[in-house]
Amino acid sequence: MNPRLSAPVMSEEQGNSMTAPVSAEPHTRPRPEEFDVARARPRLRPARWIISVILLVLAAQFVNFVVTNERFAWDIVWGYLFYPTVLQGLAMSVFITIVGMTVGSLLGIALAAGHASDFWPVRIVCQAYVGVFRGIPPLVQLIFWFNLAYLLPEISVGIPFGPTFGSWSSTALISPLTAALIGLSLHEAAYMSEIIRSGLGAVDAGQRDAARAMGFTQWRTFSRIILPQAMRVIVPPTGNQFISLLKGTSLVSVIAMTDLLFSVQLIYNRTYQVVPLLLVACIWYLVVVSLLTFVQRRLERRYGKGQRRDEGATTSWRTTFLRGRASR
Repeated sequence: MNPRLSAPVMSEEQGNSMTAPVSAEPHTRPRPEEFDVARARPRLRPARWIISVILLVLAAQFVNFVVTNERFAWDIVWGYLFYPTVLQGLAMSVFITIVGMTVGSLLGIALAAGHASDFWPVRIVCQAYVGVFRGIPPLVQLIFWFNLAYLLPEISVGIPFGPTFGSWSSTALISPLTAALIGLSLHEAAYMSEIIRSGLGAVDAGQRDAARAMGFTQWRTFSRIILPQAMRVIVPPTGNQFISLLKGTSLVSVIAMTDLLFSVQLIYNRTYQVVPLLLVACIWYLVVVSLLTFVQRRLERRYGKGQRRDEGATTSWRTTFLRGRASR
């Protein structure tokens, strides 16, 4: 008999023990789909309750301090909130912000294009500009441009090292408003250049190749493919820069520019109500910044379609709790 063809012989008891069904355990863990969502409850976290109570106590103490402290002089605050001088200063601050951001963005686009150029002299000049104007504080730049007449008594237009077609006094041209616009615009252009350059660089190179393969022109590729995707990266820091520039307009008060801060300074130098007038400036800064933040969020939501989930489609805490419980 061939040993390879022989089969093992099993007894009847061994066969019955192998074919008998295995008894189920008395405490079987239910499958994840057997959990009842309606009966699920979040896990208690005492640390969060303690932190919440502490924050509520601190908030109540702060509100009590603001309301009961008579030195805030809220009646004076509400009396000067819509004062004509204050509103004129607010309008000037908004005007400087809009002009500075517009000029800075346009110059930033040119700097970003020059930074990406393969012509090395232009690239070096753009890199040097960004390095210089990002490295010098804006307050120093404002004071420098306001005192430009010391270095350049006359501003002339003509052929370099040749005849001049016209000249003007620097003292008459460089007013506080002109110095504020020049200083803030040039300072903002350096930051906007880096924001735009990073946004365009964040778009994958395959997008350009795909558009070129479909027969798109260079302008159509940029306007329809590259720019909408780059705006997702450009919009958030640009909104932050706009808000920072609005708050940075308070620096122009050092060159006697009648912005919002300088306007309230003129009033409290006369009335000696320093804190109430500073509160007036704080309230208006908060109002304008809140409006700008709302616009920024809307733009982020518009250009972020297809990338982020809507707030209603985010995972709820109940679903997260059930997933964590089922994975254990």
